[in-house]
Amino acid sequence: MATPLPLRAPELQARLQQGDPLQLVDVREPRELELAALDLPVIHLPLSRSQDWIDQIPELLDRQRPVVVLCHAGMRSWQFASWLIEAQGFSDVWNLEGGIEAWSVEVDPSVPRY
Repeated sequence: MATPLPLRAPELQARLQQGDPLQLVDVREPRELELAALDLPVIHLPLSRSQDWIDQIPELLDRQRPVVVLCHAGMRSWQFASWLIEAQGFSDVWNLEGGIEAWSVEVDPSVPRY
């Protein structure tokens, strides 16, 4: 069984600065985005509303580009990233270890912690 590759917040920052064509997918809830949003282009797919977007995955995400999934602490994103690999056939999928919490602590302290 394939699983998503782990990616630490500083590594994600470096890849973004290098211009890697990453697709960032945030699976947090809308209220969580209000608390702590990244100042980056992010595809917001809240897990609680998956029935609204699940059939649109082929249009929403490019299989040819790496996908990095994030959430608050890294568990929901790991589950969604695993689903992308197992059920949707994506191959280049990463999970942001520690989620937005790690991003705030290790990369950008201006992102509020909650």
